[in-house]
This record gives sequence, structure tokens and C-alpha cells, in this order.
Amino acid sequence: MSKIRILVLTSSTGGGHDARAEAFAEWCFQLYRHDVDVRIEQMLEKSSVVNRAGVNLYNRIQRGAPWVHKLFYTVVEVLSILNQRTVAIGRPYYLRVLREYRPHLIFSVHDCLNRGYFQLARRILGEGNVRCATYCGEFSGGWGYSRNWIEPTVDLYVSRTPTASDFAVKRGIPREKSIVRGYLMAPRAHLEVISPAERGTYREKRLGLRPDLFTVFLATGGNGANNHFELLPELLRHAERCQAIIICGRNKQTYNDLVHWRANHPEFNCYIEGFSEIVHLLLQVSDVIVTRGGTTTCAKALHFRCPIIFNAFGGIMPQERLTWKFFRNGAAASKIERAAEFGDLIDEWMARPESYTRARDALLRLRYEEDPTILIDELVGLANWVARAKMRRVAFPPPGTSNGTPRGAPPGGATNSA
Repeated sequence: MSKIRILVLTSSTGGGHDARAEAFAEWCFQLYRHDVDVRIEQMLEKSSVVNRAGVNLYNRIQRGAPWVHKLFYTVVEVLSILNQRTVAIGRPYYLRVLREYRPHLIFSVHDCLNRGYFQLARRILGEGNVRCATYCGEFSGGWGYSRNWIEPTVDLYVSRTPTASDFAVKRGIPREKSIVRGYLMAPRAHLEVISPAERGTYREKRLGLRPDLFTVFLATGGNGANNHFELLPELLRHAERCQAIIICGRNKQTYNDLVHWRANHPEFNCYIEGFSEIVHLLLQVSDVIVTRGGTTTCAKALHFRCPIIFNAFGGIMPQERLTWKFFRNGAAASKIERAAEFGDLIDEWMARPESYTRARDALLRLRYEEDPTILIDELVGLANWVARAKMRRVAFPPPGTSNGTPRGAPPGGATNSA
């Protein structure tokens, strides 16, 4: 029996691209089991020493000097010229993958893996033997929305919000190929739902926290960029009313230092974790998250109704600016560049709880419900336009589960302009 073969192109610049690639693969197995074969390729890192060095430099900049990324971003935009019709850097490895795997669909979740990659695949495999799709996770348009996302020959272009979709169309994506689908989170995020009545119990029994305190989630991306030690003294002043959930990504030194800090501040309740696989649960029991403008974390925060304080220490990277702009324009979200600004905001919320309620209500106006399986079915259907395979579709949520996501209109998002 023939299988549908889908090649997913991603790269570890930050953690969001990989998270979406992995979520897509999990969804395909959840819904189609062994009828759909998904192959994820870290195409930049594996194809070229030059590309791998660029990825490493990106992550170092994000950890230590976000303001430098304005220059780095400008240099990366040159790839849109180099890859206009073919792959300029890392071509031999990509060709080997195409010839060995012969995918029915190439699905890109990274800005630098669209232009050139789709054209080269069609030349190698044949125009009628492969389809190409892009999922762009940006929330809005403008400076920071990479030209490398825009490949007009794409067969399906997926945007997270109508605002971002309109910008993509303005930049060259045909309107008839553009659709809006939102979260692209793993199946477990839709199944593992904590009800409001269970939040206190989860805090107490699973995290060792107080069930009744205002809970601040100090987050970081997978590479561990954070400002936890600048922010914690501001929370410590409200130890009788606040507590914290803290994650460290893959930054072992930060984790070790935080464990030491906690031991020396017994008056403050906090839960500490390194690289977390349960962010979707931690968000559900938090009252606010402090994070940089990573699209995956912010999308989860929106889905799980957790207000966002944007961490702008050291500046905002161009791609993060698109996320910040969306939430600023649509929900008047707060941004902090110094610990004192964070302290002022927490002081305000502790003294006047209604000001926090207004911030939370503003976020909820941006929120939407959607059936997470629609996008997966659309992408698998696009691949099957080539494969013509017979598939058995499994129901979601699986029998015996009580939680799921209801069907709804396509995400509306904010009406802020690009």
C-alpha cells in the first residue's frame, strides 16, 4: 500500500519553527497513523557549514544581544535574492533528500526554506509530482516579516492571522492560495486541559505552589535567553501575594543558579524547571507570562487565556516586533525594557486588581476557537493530490477523551493594520 510522503523543512532558529514541525508530524500520526509518512529535516543546519554557522549566530544574538539582530536580519534578507530560482547554499544535501525521499508535499515552516527550495523540487521531481506549502507563524506584517517567506509559486500559504495574511498577499502571495489557520499546537495541548476549578489543585499538588496566589510565569525559549534574576527581586517584594513558575530552556547554568536562589529565599514560592515539555499546562495555571515575542509561546498564551508581558530587555528582534505589534494594537499588551518597569506593573496590579482584569479582558477579545484538524486535513489532502493514496482518517478527539476543541470560524485576530 502506498504512503503519502511529506517533507517538512525547518531550522532551530529559536524554538518555534521546530515546535510547529513536530506538532504537524504528531497530528499526522494522530489522524492518519501509518498512512502518512512525515520526514522532518533541519535543512539549514544539515545542508551547509555556512547555514549552520548562521543558525548558531542567530541563537547567540538572541541570548546575549537582541539589538544586534537588526543587522543580522538585514543580511539574511539577501537570501531572497540568492534563492530566487534555486537553492544557492546547501544545494547538494537538499538534492540528495529529494531524490531519496521523493516527497509528495514539501511543507516549509521556516522563512529561509521557501524561495528556491520549491522551484528546485519541481525541477527534480517533476511539476506534477510534488506540491509545496508554507506555514508562516508571524502575527502581523511590516519590517521584520522576512521577504524569504514570500514565494508566489507556493500551492498553499498558511498565515496565523488575517493581518499577516493580508500582508503576505500584498507582498506577492496569490490571494486564492492564501488561507488563515491559527495555532498549530501539538494534539496534547488540545487534550490536556485544566479547568478553572482545577487550577489551584494543580498548582498545589503538581508544582508545590500555593493554590491561591497570583502566579507569574517567567518563560524563556529553548535556547535559554532570559532575565529571570532581574525580575525576581520585583516579585520578591510581593511574596505574600505573588509566586512564580520559572523555566530555563536548555540553559543549565541558569537552572543551577535559580535552585540556589530559591534555597536562599524561602519566603518566596516558586516552581523551577529546565527545558519544559508542559508549557501548555503551566500557562493554564498562570495569571500572566513574561516572555519575548516568540510566536509559539505567545500563540499558546492567547489560546490558554494568559495575558502577556513582553520582555524587551536589550531590544526587540525584528520578528518579535511583529508579535509585539499585534498584541499591542489588539490588546494594549505591556512591554518592559527594565526591571523597574516590571515592578511598576506588578505594583499596579497588586494595588488595583481591576487593572489586571482589564488587561486580561483585552487579551480575550483577540482569542478565537478553531478545529485544529482542519489544517492537517488540508495539507494531507494537498499531498494526496499527488499520491492518490487510500487513507483511513481517525476521529479526534479519540474515543474516551472528554476534551477537544470545538469547530469555529477562521481566526479573526485583531484589526490592526500591517
